[in-house]
Amino acid sequence: MKKFFGKLKRFFFPPQGSPRWRLILPYVALGILTILLMIGGAYGWQYTNSPQFCGTTCHTMPPEYAAYQVSPHAQVACVECHIGREFIGNQIVRKAGDIKHVIDLAFKDYEFPIYAGNMRPASFSCERCHSPEKFSDDTLKVISHYGDDKDNTPYSTYLILKTGGGSKREGLGRGIHWHIENEVYYYAADTHEQVIPYVRVVNDDGSVDEYVDIEANLDPASIEEDQLRKMDCITCHNRITHRIYTPDESMDSALEHKVIASDIPEIRKKGVEALSGDYATQESGLKGIAALSDYYKTNYPDYYAENADKVDAAIAEIQQIYVNSVFIDQKVNWDTHPRNIGHVDGPGCFRCHDGKHLNGNDEAVRLECNLCHSIPVVAGPNDFLTNIEINRGIEPEMHLNPNWISMHHEVIDATCSNCHTTDDMGGTSNTSFCSNSACHGSTMTYSGFDAPSLREIIRDQLPTPMPTPTPPPTPVSGPPTYAANIQPLFNNLCSLCHGAVASAGLNLLTYADVMKGSDNGPVIVPGDSENSRLVQIQSEQHFANLSAEQLDMVVEWIDAGAPEK
Repeated sequence: MKKFFGKLKRFFFPPQGSPRWRLILPYVALGILTILLMIGGAYGWQYTNSPQFCGTTCHTMPPEYAAYQVSPHAQVACVECHIGREFIGNQIVRKAGDIKHVIDLAFKDYEFPIYAGNMRPASFSCERCHSPEKFSDDTLKVISHYGDDKDNTPYSTYLILKTGGGSKREGLGRGIHWHIENEVYYYAADTHEQVIPYVRVVNDDGSVDEYVDIEANLDPASIEEDQLRKMDCITCHNRITHRIYTPDESMDSALEHKVIASDIPEIRKKGVEALSGDYATQESGLKGIAALSDYYKTNYPDYYAENADKVDAAIAEIQQIYVNSVFIDQKVNWDTHPRNIGHVDGPGCFRCHDGKHLNGNDEAVRLECNLCHSIPVVAGPNDFLTNIEINRGIEPEMHLNPNWISMHHEVIDATCSNCHTTDDMGGTSNTSFCSNSACHGSTMTYSGFDAPSLREIIRDQLPTPMPTPTPPPTPVSGPPTYAANIQPLFNNLCSLCHGAVASAGLNLLTYADVMKGSDNGPVIVPGDSENSRLVQIQSEQHFANLSAEQLDMVVEWIDAGAPEK
């Protein structure tokens, strides 16, 4: 060894009088070595930033890596979100801060399941690709389902997602992404942010609205400012890259994409049951799923004899779904990490929009189906057309109450049919707007509809019941007048929008108001029905149209000079 170091010393420190090339050689060697180290370091840096390194080198990562590979971000490196797109110097500093994870792994100082902590703010990750000021138009969402019956009957849920976004400077900043354009702060009572008892909204003028869960027994004054978090992309999109689908979702997707034959009897139901089984090990889970072949041999022997290949292919696919969604060693499945998009499999939106987060005026953080999306419409295999209703008119005053969705079933009356179809009202037959199975057939587990203290507040806010409509009196002899003929007609058919609410400034309930007109000017020109705005509007498609006979009476009244009596 001493001899080796002696030669090494003579190489880097040649004796005096050595040839020039001998003097230059050590510097050339050091230069080459430096270049090799730099290249090796670059490759090492790139590899340690790769998804393959994150997902396969660490034995704690199989659940996250499996979900990542089929996610929308499968082509995005892990470090772009977990470290952020930054100058390499900043990235090195941030990555050095994660050495603690390597130490924890080396000394096995961790517990399963593992939850991510200290995520980079959305401004350093999501917003480097997804600009919050980019406006997104509404989009059609089709969710395919299959029944648990023998025929795996398909049906679909259609809705329009009001994605929204954009800058308020451009007249936008609405829809679901309103939350990003506006300042919203919240206090979470648990580590995973599934319980949010307090929400603060900062308005454009700097004023603040505070909403408190009425069942939380929380005093907002007890919350420290550093306990509040500002809402950003990750508040909702927390599992966008590492989502594990539920058995129901996985089976519906497999049937929709025809990787499992939909003509296999009960395959949807049996697949969900097999995936949801409580297995001690991964191997026993795969064996439990393989046992489905015995079920078909016993219960559908004729079908199995002719279609064994279909059944075996379905079993193989269900096993693959199980491998990608259940990780017994890491104690991870679809229920482990809460997902905050939606409100079916977890609180999600209902962490705040549950109807029982109220401000000082007992107004709720709005809980309405059509706030973020249209009313869902369910269509079965025999439904040739699907009609999605999008409101474009003025809503009745009672609909504007922030607590409307919690009280609407208590104020149903005949006026509902002015705008909606009402067959089987409150049912699930999908024969009308008011018999929607996506609403009435769903259990809103995480909403606050049944909160006892909320019911008391709602009771005090119920609107005065609408009087029972009475048919207009039989026209008196002679030309029609406002008092005898027109006023009863307007009271019955137009008062919901053009009564106390006075949509567009038009009140049709008194003669003086009718003759005054709307915000856009007079609607009646006595003696000239052709140029009367009211007749022009009613001659076209309107939100509520008079019948031909009723419109003829209005025309006759106007042409006669629009007399009051």
